Amino acid sequence: MEFTHFNEEGKAKMVNVSSKNQTTRHAKAKAVVRVNAETFHLIQTGGISKGDVLAVSQVAGIMASKKTSELIPMCHPIMIEGCDLSFTLLEETHEIEIVSDLTCSNKTGIEMEALTAVSIAALTIYDMCKAIQRDIEIREICLLEKSGGKSEYKRGE
Repeated sequence: MEFTHFNEEGKAKMVNVSSKNQTTRHAKAKAVVRVNAETFHLIQTGGISKGDVLAVSQVAGIMASKKTSELIPMCHPIMIEGCDLSFTLLEETHEIEIVSDLTCSNKTGIEMEALTAVSIAALTIYDMCKAIQRDIEIREICLLEKSGGKSEYKRGE
């Protein structure tokens, strides 16, 4: 596989996507945040003094997805047509699983936006809870699936 993000001089460049077809693109990504039992309970019951952790985290993730091209140097700016984040509270392990689901019609994929959304949502959980717990873990940031364009991907297949 040839790297396309370098010019003839070996320096970084943004890939030219002008000849690609515009298609509907979709991507899902995941992140997991592990907290202790006390923090988990406070998140569940709305007891964090900074406010509703999951609501703020959801908005932060959506906002971040729209700013991805400003954060990742070679990422194309794209018009996001749909962005949703869901949170699953896993009581047994004191984990919060975050899944992003994004869609656009474009010449390039939306994977980076999906990954940015869950990453910033996870970091927002950390930020809102760090006053009561410093050893929060952010784990398993990964692409779950992508479709549209030349290739399809589904994690585990």
